[in-house]
Amino acid sequence: MDCDHIIKELKKHSSKESVRGMERFGINPSRTLGVAIPILRKLAKQIGRNHDLSLQLWSTGIHEARILASMIEEYDMVTERQMEEWVGGFDSWDVCDQCCGNLFDKTKFVHKKIHEWSKRKEEYVKRASFAMIAWFAFHDRRAKDTEFIQFLSIIKACSTDERKYVKKAVNWALRQIGKRNIILNKEAIRISLEIQKIPSTSARWISSDALRELRGEAVKRKLNKLR
Repeated sequence: MDCDHIIKELKKHSSKESVRGMERFGINPSRTLGVAIPILRKLAKQIGRNHDLSLQLWSTGIHEARILASMIEEYDMVTERQMEEWVGGFDSWDVCDQCCGNLFDKTKFVHKKIHEWSKRKEEYVKRASFAMIAWFAFHDRRAKDTEFIQFLSIIKACSTDERKYVKKAVNWALRQIGKRNIILNKEAIRISLEIQKIPSTSARWISSDALRELRGEAVKRKLNKLR
């Protein structure tokens, strides 16, 4: 399938009602077709990995085409320049999270970009830093505890950002680290208690929400099974 054929296929599944529903959840309705993620994943499976096609889909600027691009891109073909171009084009939290979870967290630049983007001012670029931490913690079971412990200082440093899509991603990253194993759970709780002392509405919310889950019975049961 070429790019034009795929766009036609996406438009077949478009839904104005779905776009209105997505908008209610804070998703940018601009250039959005309203195609469900399961449909995109099924299409991605049919297409397979394709670097050139991924770039073409991204260049259309269509919301779902960009998510699909992140699903079919070849991890080893991604360059820093491409990551910077794509992150600069994020205009919605779902495109940000899909790109980070489908692609960015599997590239060789993941650690570098986590550190760099956590210092950026743009809301979705900064969110991408913490979305990558969250997805990296969820996906890479071989990663060492030390890799995540170093991210906790970044989480603490950015816990005062009051912007909705940043603070939610900071909280998400903290919780995902704390659910990996007993050691990281203790470290995440420790940093949450430090964040709790920061005089910031955002920091207090991040801390209380994270502690509620990390100290909860469901997480305790999960971690005990991993012993």
